[in-house]
Amino acid sequence: MGEISQEAVERYLEDNPRFAKEYFHKKLQKAALGEASGPSGERGAASASLPGLPPEEEAALCLELLQAVREEASSAELGAHRALQTLAQLLSADRCSLFLCRARNGTPEAASRLLNVTPTSKFEDNLVLPDREVVFPLDIGIVGWVAHTKKALNVPDVKKNSHFSDFMDKQTGYVTRNLLATPIVMGKEVLAVVMAVNKVNAPAFSQQDEKVFSKYLTFVSIILKLHHTNYLYSVESRRSQILMWSANKVFEELTDVERQFHKALYTVRTYLNCERYSIGLLDMAKEKEFYDEWPVKLGEAEPYKGPKTPDGREIIFYKVIDYILHGKEEIKVIPTPPADHWTLISGLPTYVAENGFICNMLNAPADEYFTFQKGPVDDTGWVIKNVLSLPIVNKKEDIVGVATFYNRKDGKPFDEYDEHITETLTQFLGWSLLNTDTYEKMNKLENRKDIAREMLMNQTKATPDEIKSILNFKEKLNIDIIEDCEEKQLVTILKEELPDPKAVGLYDFCFSDFPITEHTLIKCGLRLFFEINVVEKFKVPVEVLTRWMYTVRKGYRAVTYHNWRHGFNVGQTMFTLLMTGRLKKYYTDLEAFAMLAAAFCHDIDHRGTNNLYQMKSTSPLAKLHGSSILERHHLEYSKTLLQDESLNIFQNLNKRQFETVIHLFEVAIIATDLALYFKKRTMFQKIVDACEKMETEEEAIKYITVDPTKKEIIMAMMMTACDLSAITKPWEVQSQVALLVANEFWEQGDLERTVLQQQPIPMMDRNKKDELPKLQVGFIDFVCTFVYKEFSRFHKEVTPMLNGLQNNRMEWKSLADEYEAKMRVTEEDVKKQEEENMIEKVAEDSGGGGDDRKSKTCLML
Repeated sequence: MGEISQEAVERYLEDNPRFAKEYFHKKLQKAALGEASGPSGERGAASASLPGLPPEEEAALCLELLQAVREEASSAELGAHRALQTLAQLLSADRCSLFLCRARNGTPEAASRLLNVTPTSKFEDNLVLPDREVVFPLDIGIVGWVAHTKKALNVPDVKKNSHFSDFMDKQTGYVTRNLLATPIVMGKEVLAVVMAVNKVNAPAFSQQDEKVFSKYLTFVSIILKLHHTNYLYSVESRRSQILMWSANKVFEELTDVERQFHKALYTVRTYLNCERYSIGLLDMAKEKEFYDEWPVKLGEAEPYKGPKTPDGREIIFYKVIDYILHGKEEIKVIPTPPADHWTLISGLPTYVAENGFICNMLNAPADEYFTFQKGPVDDTGWVIKNVLSLPIVNKKEDIVGVATFYNRKDGKPFDEYDEHITETLTQFLGWSLLNTDTYEKMNKLENRKDIAREMLMNQTKATPDEIKSILNFKEKLNIDIIEDCEEKQLVTILKEELPDPKAVGLYDFCFSDFPITEHTLIKCGLRLFFEINVVEKFKVPVEVLTRWMYTVRKGYRAVTYHNWRHGFNVGQTMFTLLMTGRLKKYYTDLEAFAMLAAAFCHDIDHRGTNNLYQMKSTSPLAKLHGSSILERHHLEYSKTLLQDESLNIFQNLNKRQFETVIHLFEVAIIATDLALYFKKRTMFQKIVDACEKMETEEEAIKYITVDPTKKEIIMAMMMTACDLSAITKPWEVQSQVALLVANEFWEQGDLERTVLQQQPIPMMDRNKKDELPKLQVGFIDFVCTFVYKEFSRFHKEVTPMLNGLQNNRMEWKSLADEYEAKMRVTEEDVKKQEEENMIEKVAEDSGGGGDDRKSKTCLML
C-alpha cells in the first residue's frame, strides 16, 4: 500500500464530514482538555483528581457536564440531576439529594427538590412535586443547619450529630448513616443545599471526597446560579411591568375605587404568574347609622362580636372580584358575597384583614387552621393548591381590601419574590386610593360649592317683589306675570322709571351719590346701560338686566366704605370717562358694555379689610387665592352671577363674544389691585407719550385700537382712576368720603390690634387719626397725581378730575400744615415746661442755708 498524501486525507475528510466530526470529538478534544489540566505531576491534591481516573477521562467527564449545563439550561432541575448522577458515581454515594432554599412569610426554609438520585435513577422518579415536597426550617435538620451557616458539613455518623433530623427516614424507611452536605451560595444568598448520603465502600466520606464533592458541585452551582439569575431578571421585569401598567391604569380611572382596582389588576394579570386571584373590598364605614344601632340597644339583635380591622371596623366584604386566568379568561363580580363563598369560607381573607399579615401558604387545603375547599371550587374543576394573601392598605394605614392569589403557574409554591411583587402591587393600589379620595373630596367640595352658590343666589338674587319695585309692569300693564309681558313693553316701562341722567349729573366728573338713595342708585345704574346703547344692540332682556343690577347691589356688604355706593361711584366714573372723557372711541360697544358691568362689580362682597389683612389672618380667601386676593374673589363672585341664566346679562352673545367679556372682566377687576398699579403705569405713560406726538386724532385711535394690549393697559388705568375717583370730587364730598375710608381703615386696625395682636400701621391706627391730612397729602402725591395727570395729558376732557385732585390736595395740605403748626407749638410748650421743671429742681437741690449749700460730692477737711 502506497503512502497517503496530505491532499488525499484532506479530500477524504471533506467528503466524509460526519467521520471527521466524530474523530475530532473522540480523540483530539480529550487530549486538548487533558493538556489544559496541566502536566500530571503538577495537579496533585489541589485539583481533587479522582483516584484511578486518567486526565483524559476526567476532562471528558467535565466536558460532558458542561454540555449538560448547556443542553438543560431551560430546566435547572434536569441539569442538576445529571450532575448529581455523576457525583453519586464519583463519590460512591448511595444517593444524592438537592434542597432548594427560599423564604415564605419572611421565614427562610429549605425544600426538597431532587431526592434519591443515583447513577441510574430516572429524573421523573427523583423530582419532588410541589405538593409532596419536604420543607425544613433552618433550625431543623442538617440541611437547615448547612443553609444557616453557609458551610459544608461532613457527618461520619449522623447519630452523633445534634442537628440531624430523622423525619425523612421515618417517612421513607430509609436509614441514613453518614452524609456530606454543601451549600451553594450566590453572593450572600443560599440557593440550595446538595447532599450525598451513605458512602458505599467506606464507613464515611473522606477528605478526598469533600474535595471532589466541592469541585464537581461547581457544575451544579453554575446551573442553579444561571437559573436564579434568569429568575431574578424575570422577577424584576414583571415588577417593572406591573408598576408601569398599574400606574397607567390607576390614573386613567379616578372616579371609583372598584373601577380603579379592576382596571389596574386586569391589565397586569399576565405578569402575576398565577392561575387565579380575587380582590375582596372592605366596607370603610367605621360607625353605624344611629337607626342601625337601635335593635342592638333594644336587645332585639346581638351586638357584633366578629373580627375587626386594626382600626376598629367590622370586617364586612361588600364585594369580591374574581379573576379567572386558567383556561378561558373570565371575571366574576360578586356583590355582597355570602360568608360561604369559596373565596371567603376558608377564613384567610378575614384573618388578613384582621391582622394585616401577608400569608403565603403551601398546600393550603391540608392546612388545619383555615378551611379551604379541598375539591373543585366551580364547574371548571379547578382546585386550590398554594395561596398568597395580602392586605391592601391606603396611606392612612387603613386596610381597604384583601388580594388573594392562587396557584403559581409553574406549580411551585409562591416564594419571597412573589410576595415582594404582589406586595408592591397592593401597596401601590392602596396608595393610589389617595387619588380617588382626593377626587371624591373634590367632588364633594364642588357639590358644596354648588349648594353654597344656590344658597347665595337664594339670599342675594333679587326677588320678584324687588324687581317690581323698579319694573312695575303689574301697575302699568295690569299683568300679573312678567313672562306674559312683551319685551318692548318692559323696555318702555323701565325707561319711564329711570331718572334723567343729566338731572342727577351722571355725565359729570363731580357727581355725588350723597343726595340719592341706594334704591335710586340701582335705577341710575340701569340708565347708564341705556345711555351707551347696549341694551337693544345686544338684546339684553330688561328683566334680566334689572335682576342683575339689583343683585349686584345686594352683593355688596354693609361695610363702612367699600359698599354699594362705592361700587356705583366706580361704575358712574367709568361711564363718565367713556362718554364725557371721550375714551369710548377706542372701544367697541361690547367692550364698553363689559367695562361698565365690571366696574359695578369690582368690589362686590368686599369685607372691609384689605389683602394684607386676609394674608395675616390666613382667611379662606387667602388660602384660595395666592395674589390679588380680594380682587380675585370679586371676579369669581361676578362670574358666579353670570352662571345663573336669569342673571346673565350677556346671555344672547355668541361663544366668542362671551369669552371676550369674561376676559375683560378679569383684566378690569384684577387691575383694581393697587399692588399692580406701579407695574402698569410706566406702560401707560409710554402710550400717552406716543399719542401726544401724533398730529391727528385718527392716527391715535388707529395706534391704540389695532393693539389689544394697549387697549387693556388703558382700560386697567381707567379702572384705577375710577376706583380712586373719590379723591377728585369737590371738597365737601371728598372730605366726607375720606372720613369713611379712614373709619374703615381704623376698624381694620382695631381688628389687627385685638384679633391678630399686632400693632397697625399709622394709616390704620385710630390713635393717630389726627395725622389723616398728612397721610392724604402723601397718598395724593405718591399714588393719585400720576393717574390723573397722565389722563389729562392723554385726554384734556379728563382735566376736571386733575383739577379736583389738586384742589383737594391744597385743602388737605392746609389742614396738615395747621396740624404741624399746632404740633410744633405743643412741642415747644412741652419743651419749655420741661426746662422750667429742670430749673426748679436745680434750685431745690442748691437752695437752703448753711450746711445745705455745701457740696454733696466733695468734703473739704
